[in-house]
Amino acid sequence: MRPESSSQTHPDSWLLDKDGFKQPAIQVVDVVRKYKVGSEEVQALRGINLTVPEGQFVALMGRSGSGKTTLLNIIGGLDRPTTGEVFISGQSLSNLSEGELTKLRRSQFGFVFQSFALIPILSAAENVELPLRIAGKYSLRERKQRVMEALSLVGLAKWAEHRPYEMSGGQQQRVAIARALVTRPKILIADEPTGELDSKTGQMVLNLLRKVVDESKVTLVMATHDPAVEEYADVLYRMQDGQIIDTLIKTM
Repeated sequence: MRPESSSQTHPDSWLLDKDGFKQPAIQVVDVVRKYKVGSEEVQALRGINLTVPEGQFVALMGRSGSGKTTLLNIIGGLDRPTTGEVFISGQSLSNLSEGELTKLRRSQFGFVFQSFALIPILSAAENVELPLRIAGKYSLRERKQRVMEALSLVGLAKWAEHRPYEMSGGQQQRVAIARALVTRPKILIADEPTGELDSKTGQMVLNLLRKVVDESKVTLVMATHDPAVEEYADVLYRMQDGQIIDTLIKTM
Protein backbone atom coordinates (compact mmCIF):
# COMPACT_ATOMS: atom_id res chain seq x y z
CA MET A 1 0.00 0.00 0.00
CA ARG A 2 1.21 3.51 -0.63
CA PRO A 3 0.10 6.74 1.07
CA GLU A 4 -1.45 9.53 -0.93
CA SER A 5 -1.76 12.98 0.53
CA SER A 6 -4.85 15.07 -0.12
CA SER A 7 -6.71 18.06 1.20
CA GLN A 8 -9.56 17.76 3.71
CA THR A 9 -12.15 17.78 0.92
CA HIS A 10 -10.90 14.75 -0.96
CA PRO A 11 -12.91 12.65 -3.45
CA ASP A 12 -15.08 9.96 -1.82
CA SER A 13 -14.05 7.17 -4.19
CA TRP A 14 -12.00 5.57 -1.41
CA LEU A 15 -15.26 4.91 0.51
CA LEU A 16 -16.58 2.61 -2.18
CA ASP A 17 -16.84 -1.15 -1.89
CA LYS A 18 -18.04 -3.63 -4.52
CA ASP A 19 -21.68 -2.99 -3.58
CA GLY A 20 -21.44 0.80 -3.61
CA PHE A 21 -20.89 3.13 -0.68
CA LYS A 22 -20.22 1.60 2.70
CA GLN A 23 -22.41 2.65 5.59
CA PRO A 24 -20.27 5.22 7.40
CA ALA A 25 -19.60 4.32 11.02
CA ILE A 26 -18.96 8.00 11.81
CA GLN A 27 -19.82 11.26 10.09
CA VAL A 28 -18.70 14.62 11.45
CA VAL A 29 -20.31 17.59 9.71
CA ASP A 30 -19.13 21.19 10.17
CA VAL A 31 -18.32 20.64 13.86
CA VAL A 32 -17.24 23.67 15.86
CA ARG A 33 -16.39 23.55 19.57
CA LYS A 34 -15.87 26.69 21.63
CA TYR A 35 -15.00 26.95 25.31
CA LYS A 36 -15.07 29.81 27.78
CA VAL A 37 -11.81 30.17 29.69
CA GLY A 38 -12.37 33.06 32.07
CA SER A 39 -13.39 35.98 29.90
CA GLU A 40 -11.74 34.47 26.83
CA GLU A 41 -13.40 32.27 24.20
CA VAL A 42 -11.25 29.40 22.91
CA GLN A 43 -12.19 27.73 19.64
CA ALA A 44 -10.98 24.14 19.99
CA LEU A 45 -12.49 22.91 16.71
CA ARG A 46 -13.08 25.03 13.63
CA GLY A 47 -15.50 23.39 11.20
CA ILE A 48 -14.38 19.74 11.16
CA ASN A 49 -15.69 17.43 8.43
CA LEU A 50 -14.78 13.77 8.13
CA THR A 51 -16.35 10.43 7.23
CA VAL A 52 -15.16 7.12 8.65
CA PRO A 53 -16.35 3.91 6.97
CA GLU A 54 -16.98 0.82 9.06
CA GLY A 55 -13.94 -1.28 9.91
CA GLN A 56 -11.24 1.34 9.33
CA PHE A 57 -8.26 2.40 11.42
CA VAL A 58 -8.23 6.22 11.50
CA ALA A 59 -5.54 8.26 13.23
CA LEU A 60 -5.69 11.91 14.31
CA MET A 61 -2.24 13.46 14.58
CA GLY A 62 -1.08 16.86 15.73
CA ARG A 63 0.56 18.75 18.56
CA SER A 64 -1.03 19.12 21.97
CA GLY A 65 -3.82 21.68 21.66
CA SER A 66 -4.54 20.86 18.02
CA GLY A 67 -8.03 19.55 18.88
CA LYS A 68 -7.48 15.78 18.68
CA THR A 69 -8.88 14.85 22.09
CA THR A 70 -11.76 17.31 21.77
CA LEU A 71 -12.74 15.69 18.48
CA LEU A 72 -12.49 12.20 20.01
CA ASN A 73 -14.70 13.26 22.92
CA ILE A 74 -17.33 14.66 20.56
CA ILE A 75 -17.30 11.55 18.35
CA GLY A 76 -17.65 9.38 21.46
CA GLY A 77 -20.55 11.37 22.87
CA LEU A 78 -18.52 12.54 25.87
CA ASP A 79 -18.84 16.17 24.77
CA ARG A 80 -21.20 18.07 22.49
CA PRO A 81 -20.27 20.40 19.62
CA THR A 82 -21.12 24.07 19.84
CA THR A 83 -22.42 23.81 16.29
CA GLY A 84 -22.43 21.03 13.72
CA GLU A 85 -23.56 17.41 13.69
CA VAL A 86 -22.14 14.00 14.54
CA PHE A 87 -23.75 10.82 13.17
CA ILE A 88 -23.00 7.32 14.45
CA SER A 89 -24.17 4.67 11.96
CA GLY A 90 -26.53 7.28 10.54
CA GLN A 91 -27.96 8.37 13.93
CA SER A 92 -27.54 12.01 14.89
CA LEU A 93 -26.26 12.58 18.43
CA SER A 94 -27.51 16.16 18.70
CA ASN A 95 -31.01 15.35 19.93
CA LEU A 96 -30.08 12.56 22.32
CA SER A 97 -30.47 13.13 26.06
CA GLU A 98 -27.58 12.45 28.43
CA GLY A 99 -29.20 9.14 29.36
CA GLU A 100 -29.54 8.16 25.70
CA LEU A 101 -25.91 9.12 25.05
CA THR A 102 -24.83 6.95 27.98
CA LYS A 103 -26.73 3.97 26.54
CA LEU A 104 -25.22 4.62 23.11
CA ARG A 105 -21.69 4.73 24.55
CA ARG A 106 -22.23 1.45 26.40
CA SER A 107 -23.62 -0.33 23.35
CA GLN A 108 -21.59 1.18 20.49
CA PHE A 109 -18.24 2.34 21.93
CA GLY A 110 -15.14 1.06 23.66
CA PHE A 111 -12.66 3.55 25.13
CA VAL A 112 -8.89 3.19 25.60
CA PHE A 113 -6.97 5.84 27.56
CA GLN A 114 -3.31 6.84 27.73
CA SER A 115 -3.14 6.19 31.48
CA PHE A 116 -4.71 2.69 31.20
CA ALA A 117 -7.32 3.62 33.90
CA LEU A 118 -7.25 0.16 35.46
CA ILE A 119 -8.47 -0.37 39.03
CA PRO A 120 -5.39 -1.48 41.01
CA ILE A 121 -7.15 -3.80 43.47
CA LEU A 122 -8.89 -5.76 40.68
CA SER A 123 -7.33 -8.55 38.65
CA ALA A 124 -6.98 -8.28 34.88
CA ALA A 125 -10.12 -10.41 34.47
CA GLU A 126 -12.07 -8.29 36.96
CA ASN A 127 -11.01 -5.07 35.22
CA VAL A 128 -12.11 -6.46 31.85
CA GLU A 129 -15.38 -7.72 33.33
CA LEU A 130 -16.33 -4.33 34.79
CA PRO A 131 -18.21 -2.94 31.73
CA LEU A 132 -20.27 -6.15 31.59
CA ARG A 133 -21.18 -5.86 35.27
CA ILE A 134 -22.17 -2.22 34.77
CA ALA A 135 -24.38 -3.19 31.81
CA GLY A 136 -26.19 -5.60 34.13
CA LYS A 137 -27.58 -7.82 31.40
CA TYR A 138 -25.08 -10.68 31.20
CA SER A 139 -25.07 -13.92 33.18
CA LEU A 140 -21.99 -14.90 35.17
CA ARG A 141 -21.20 -17.60 32.62
CA GLU A 142 -21.45 -15.19 29.70
CA ARG A 143 -19.32 -12.60 31.51
CA LYS A 144 -16.57 -15.14 32.15
CA GLN A 145 -16.68 -16.35 28.55
CA ARG A 146 -16.46 -12.85 27.11
CA VAL A 147 -13.67 -11.85 29.51
CA MET A 148 -11.52 -14.83 28.54
CA GLU A 149 -12.19 -14.25 24.84
CA ALA A 150 -11.10 -10.60 25.18
CA LEU A 151 -7.98 -11.48 27.18
CA SER A 152 -7.09 -14.22 24.70
CA LEU A 153 -7.43 -11.73 21.84
CA VAL A 154 -4.80 -9.49 23.43
CA GLY A 155 -2.60 -12.46 24.41
CA LEU A 156 -3.13 -12.24 28.17
CA ALA A 157 -5.35 -15.21 29.05
CA LYS A 158 -2.61 -16.57 31.34
CA TRP A 159 -2.48 -13.25 33.18
CA ALA A 160 -6.19 -13.16 34.04
CA GLU A 161 -5.66 -13.31 37.81
CA HIS A 162 -2.76 -10.86 37.95
CA ARG A 163 -3.26 -7.32 39.18
CA PRO A 164 -2.05 -4.23 37.32
CA TYR A 165 0.98 -3.69 39.57
CA GLU A 166 2.20 -7.17 38.59
CA MET A 167 2.20 -6.25 34.90
CA SER A 168 4.32 -4.16 32.56
CA GLY A 169 2.95 -0.98 31.00
CA GLY A 170 2.37 -2.78 27.71
CA GLN A 171 0.46 -5.57 29.43
CA GLN A 172 -1.68 -3.05 31.31
CA GLN A 173 -2.54 -1.31 28.05
CA ARG A 174 -3.48 -4.65 26.51
CA VAL A 175 -5.80 -5.29 29.47
CA ALA A 176 -7.33 -1.85 28.85
CA ILE A 177 -7.87 -2.77 25.19
CA ALA A 178 -9.50 -6.06 26.24
CA ARG A 179 -11.79 -4.12 28.59
CA ALA A 180 -12.77 -1.80 25.72
CA LEU A 181 -13.53 -4.76 23.45
CA VAL A 182 -15.39 -7.01 25.91
CA THR A 183 -18.79 -5.46 25.11
CA ARG A 184 -18.10 -6.04 21.39
CA PRO A 185 -18.40 -2.37 20.40
CA LYS A 186 -18.68 -1.15 16.84
CA ILE A 187 -16.33 1.77 17.46
CA LEU A 188 -13.11 1.93 19.46
CA ILE A 189 -11.94 5.34 20.67
CA ALA A 190 -8.26 5.46 21.71
CA ASP A 191 -6.63 8.58 23.17
CA GLU A 192 -2.81 8.39 23.01
CA PRO A 193 -2.76 4.61 23.72
CA THR A 194 1.02 4.44 23.21
CA GLY A 195 1.80 7.73 24.95
CA GLU A 196 3.19 6.17 28.14
CA LEU A 197 4.96 3.26 26.45
CA ASP A 198 8.47 2.86 25.08
CA SER A 199 8.77 2.64 21.29
CA LYS A 200 9.05 -1.17 21.16
CA THR A 201 6.04 -1.73 23.41
CA GLY A 202 4.11 0.99 21.58
CA GLN A 203 4.70 -0.82 18.31
CA MET A 204 3.36 -4.04 19.87
CA VAL A 205 0.18 -2.17 20.89
CA LEU A 206 -0.21 -0.72 17.39
CA ASN A 207 0.19 -4.21 15.92
CA LEU A 208 -2.51 -5.43 18.28
CA LEU A 209 -4.90 -2.61 17.36
CA ARG A 210 -4.34 -3.30 13.66
CA LYS A 211 -5.13 -6.97 14.31
CA VAL A 212 -8.30 -6.03 16.21
CA VAL A 213 -9.52 -3.87 13.31
CA ASP A 214 -8.76 -6.57 10.74
CA GLU A 215 -10.21 -9.51 12.67
CA SER A 216 -13.07 -7.95 14.65
CA LYS A 217 -14.09 -5.39 11.99
CA VAL A 218 -14.28 -2.73 14.68
CA THR A 219 -13.83 0.91 13.61
CA LEU A 220 -10.88 2.56 15.38
CA VAL A 221 -10.33 6.28 15.81
CA MET A 222 -7.10 7.13 17.60
CA ALA A 223 -5.53 10.40 18.71
CA THR A 224 -1.74 10.11 18.81
CA HIS A 225 1.64 11.82 18.65
CA ASP A 226 3.29 8.54 17.65
CA PRO A 227 4.72 8.80 14.10
CA ALA A 228 4.82 4.98 13.90
CA VAL A 229 1.01 4.97 13.53
CA GLU A 230 1.39 6.03 9.89
CA GLU A 231 2.42 2.47 9.07
CA TYR A 232 -0.75 1.02 10.61
CA ALA A 233 -3.62 3.45 9.95
CA ASP A 234 -5.83 3.34 6.86
CA VAL A 235 -6.40 7.10 7.00
CA LEU A 236 -4.41 9.72 8.86
CA TYR A 237 -5.75 13.22 9.54
CA ARG A 238 -3.21 15.87 10.53
CA MET A 239 -4.70 18.52 12.81
CA GLN A 240 -3.56 22.01 13.69
CA ASP A 241 -5.35 24.78 15.58
CA GLY A 242 -8.66 22.91 15.57
CA GLN A 243 -8.63 22.12 11.86
CA ILE A 244 -7.75 19.20 9.63
CA ILE A 245 -4.91 20.49 7.51
CA ASP A 246 -3.99 17.32 5.61
CA THR A 247 -5.29 13.82 4.94
CA LEU A 248 -3.15 10.78 4.21
CA ILE A 249 -5.05 7.87 2.66
CA LYS A 250 -3.50 4.49 2.04
CA THR A 251 -4.36 3.05 -1.35
CA MET A 252 -3.35 -0.14 -3.11
